[in-house]
Amino acid sequence: MGVDIACLEPAGVWHIGCVAQIDVATDALVGEWLSLPEVAERLGISASRVKQLIRDHKLLAVTRPDGERGVPATFLNGAQVVKGLCGTLTVLYDCGFDDGEALRWLFTADETLPGTPIEALCAHRGTEVNRRAQALAF
Repeated sequence: MGVDIACLEPAGVWHIGCVAQIDVATDALVGEWLSLPEVAERLGISASRVKQLIRDHKLLAVTRPDGERGVPATFLNGAQVVKGLCGTLTVLYDCGFDDGEALRWLFTADETLPGTPIEALCAHRGTEVNRRAQALAF
């Protein structure tokens, strides 16, 4: 098992541990991104609380191809995290997904929903999304 050298770098202002690096194709699936300070501002919470949400897997942040850390804007609904996102992330992590895989799954169209899982979550169809996520474990 190798050691991720990036995790050994000195902590910066927004150090939240190892954050998955995504590729250009995954970056393009998302569309609009928010920086971590923008997330804190929109949610009306402190920077340390945003970092805690990310560490606790209640919110997903990744390192984009340009080196910036970001959160998909779709994950926020006004001044709160989209209802059901936290539970869906938990199911995906329990199925063995990493951050990049979870992000791709949330933004990839699923004809049985229809649309993407994140669109279904935004439309308050979290139960359907979680059923499909749970089925991934089998």
